[in-house]
Amino acid sequence: MSAVVVVVPSLALLFLGYRYYARRIERLWGVDSKRATPAFSKYDSVDYIPAKNWLVLFGHHFSSISGAGPVIGPVIAVIFWGWLPALLWVVFGTIFIGGVHDFGSLITSVREGGSSVADISRHVISRRTKVIFSLFLWLTLLLIVAVFAYLCADTFVKEPRIVLPSLGLIPVAIIVGHLIYNLRLNTGIATILGLVCICGLMFAGNRYTVQLDARIWVIVLLTYCYFASILPVNILLQPRDYLSSFFLFFGVACGYLGLLLTSPRLTMPAYQGWHSEGGYLWPALFVTVACGALSGFHSLIASGTSSKQLANERQAKRIGYGGMVAEALVAILAIVVTAALFNGSSGPAQALKSLGPINIFGRGYGIVARPILGSHGHFIAIIILNIFILTTLDTATRIQRYITEELFGIKNRYISTLIIVVLGAGLALSGKWSRIWLAFGASNQLVAALALFVISCWLLLKNKTAGFTLWAAFAVLVTTVAALVLGGIRYFTQKDIVLLAITLLLLVLAGLMLYDIIPVITRKAKA
Repeated sequence: MSAVVVVVPSLALLFLGYRYYARRIERLWGVDSKRATPAFSKYDSVDYIPAKNWLVLFGHHFSSISGAGPVIGPVIAVIFWGWLPALLWVVFGTIFIGGVHDFGSLITSVREGGSSVADISRHVISRRTKVIFSLFLWLTLLLIVAVFAYLCADTFVKEPRIVLPSLGLIPVAIIVGHLIYNLRLNTGIATILGLVCICGLMFAGNRYTVQLDARIWVIVLLTYCYFASILPVNILLQPRDYLSSFFLFFGVACGYLGLLLTSPRLTMPAYQGWHSEGGYLWPALFVTVACGALSGFHSLIASGTSSKQLANERQAKRIGYGGMVAEALVAILAIVVTAALFNGSSGPAQALKSLGPINIFGRGYGIVARPILGSHGHFIAIIILNIFILTTLDTATRIQRYITEELFGIKNRYISTLIIVVLGAGLALSGKWSRIWLAFGASNQLVAALALFVISCWLLLKNKTAGFTLWAAFAVLVTTVAALVLGGIRYFTQKDIVLLAITLLLLVLAGLMLYDIIPVITRKAKA
């Protein structure tokens, strides 16, 4: 089957979802462009800062939520279960669950003064729920920091040419941020200067490589995360994510244009079977795809940083729902290039173990994008992915710093950030990225379910209809609890005590939260 036949209907469905379903969700919250957002009403020049324009914020939000998640998860899912189940979940999961979750988290946080989802749970449910949810989020973020630090370090080792452009983006972003915010230079001119500098770094990276051990790279990356977490958001996070977004847009555009020009055939089976090395299709596929269709991490970004920078409520649909749709585009591209790269079931599984999902995507992308990028497609794809891994890493560290300060009462941001990077380094240096990914995927989806429950309680408290969010919350809850239970059994048989303990603790915390949430929903629904 031609990839074009699969891609065109998928993109059309996503467009219709954004055009009509998102508008219906937007009306539910009663978005008002005249209402002051927290970026203005609580401006503090550190976290609450209105973005220069909506595209700058979209760049930050999209870069932060994207990372390598919509590539790694779909690639693994295609190899284990086939491209059709992965594609269906990405498209319909994004339209009816992921987009609603992301937009709802963002606009609800804006209405609550930029409060995090955990803090909102205190207002609409109880103080105990907030404490439990915060601890749940803290553990999930620790898994995120660990798995992406390891994956980025591993890719630096396997493809040292990408080190210079990936890390060189950091000082370039600081300079661009200074030009825009301090010197008041035209945003377009500053953007062009930044992009030209990064292109120069890409050429330099092809000639000058930096080779270090993966363990050293983990320490370097988490040291960077430490400083990125404590700096004001407009110094590094906003401009870095903004510049990064252009490369992802460029990469996705080249990928889809390449698909149209080459029209590759999907040689892998559409359906690989109900059971594989990755587990049963349900629930494993849904938590494996993770960010490509639904991610609880998005609610942390939406309510943790993006809601504090939103300049107008009318931009919430573009940032929240639109950001999720854009991430689905990346996931669909990953699914198609993987399905076009292999033609059997045993070869891909072996390639996953030896190459890893990032390099598999890079090779498939390189073939598809060859008419546009020539022989540089693989190199460019890996650079783009690692740039976005860095954005996920430092944003996750920053949000975990907020939660650490609230949860444990550590008001010194230097100490709270140090605790995070030390624990993340310990877990990342264990090297068990594949096991951590499964635990991350399940806990990440459970965060999404709990966030949807909190949003539902908020809607009910405001005497609004919560059906759009409640059915999604229950569906995701059942799936992720099943995945955590099966994962816990696997960790027990493999004697992986650390991940078993984290899984059991996540299940207990989720159960305690639901013990508080369900009565509130029942009471509000009856009223």
